[in-house]
Amino acid sequence: MSDIKIGIIGGSGLYQMSALTNVREVSVETPFGKPSDNLIVGELDGVEVAFLARHGRNHHLTPTEVPYRANIYAMKQIGVEYLISASAVGSLQAEVKPLDLVLPDQFIDRTKSRTSTFFGKGIVGHIAFGDPICHQLSGVLADSIESLNLPDISLHKGGTYVCMEGPAFSTKAESNMYRMLGGTIIGMTNLPEAKLAREAEIAYATLALATDYDCWHPDHDSVTVDMIIANLHKNASNAQQVIQQTVRKLSANLFVSDAHSALKYTIITPLDKVPDATKQKLELLLKKYL
Repeated sequence: MSDIKIGIIGGSGLYQMSALTNVREVSVETPFGKPSDNLIVGELDGVEVAFLARHGRNHHLTPTEVPYRANIYAMKQIGVEYLISASAVGSLQAEVKPLDLVLPDQFIDRTKSRTSTFFGKGIVGHIAFGDPICHQLSGVLADSIESLNLPDISLHKGGTYVCMEGPAFSTKAESNMYRMLGGTIIGMTNLPEAKLAREAEIAYATLALATDYDCWHPDHDSVTVDMIIANLHKNASNAQQVIQQTVRKLSANLFVSDAHSALKYTIITPLDKVPDATKQKLELLLKKYL
């Protein structure tokens, strides 16, 4: 398989890309196990891309159960350098209405049991993560959204994504606390992906699609599954349009991101002291520095 530079991870409601042509499924094994599902490889407007359903095509994985390391490593294995993550989120601010699109540029970590690093077992590295999103890739997403003129939908550039453990939604006390912390939106999956993508030297950006007002808003009912599912279907259609336009624009102007050399000054352990088993496991990430 030739290198596929653009990857897409689809979240709740986005389990496939209907516009893909010349589609084939690719089963990938990684040193961290199998990803959430087979990679779906195909073409969007003649550009080869790889799509992965984050929770599996039948949505059988909770946010905690998603094999984040395998998912990102699988994308790296097939050559992905730019990764678009589409995600359903709740809104923590009145101006972010259900069905609006948000391109967050910050995260707050409220997860409890995720492994969000490839390091360990004899190798230590500390990535720079002050700016967790690739601003260039997020900019391409923004340009694409604005060019589509989606009716009755606002784009919010920037903002903070609160990543909670789940699978339960927030209590009202938690929702209001996250608002006081400066959260813009709340979800359950994107922070582990962003950290691992940075370690894998992949440019990463989140396309967040608001489904509800979480449970803080006094004039809206608390979030229910029925409400979310109805909005997920609407969001999935918008997400596919945005992603298709982004792939078109990105493929015409591929750029070098700071993320593409994120490991250069990151690894603390002398590489000749790293256990062979660990070195072999992470060879794909380390080979240009060995």
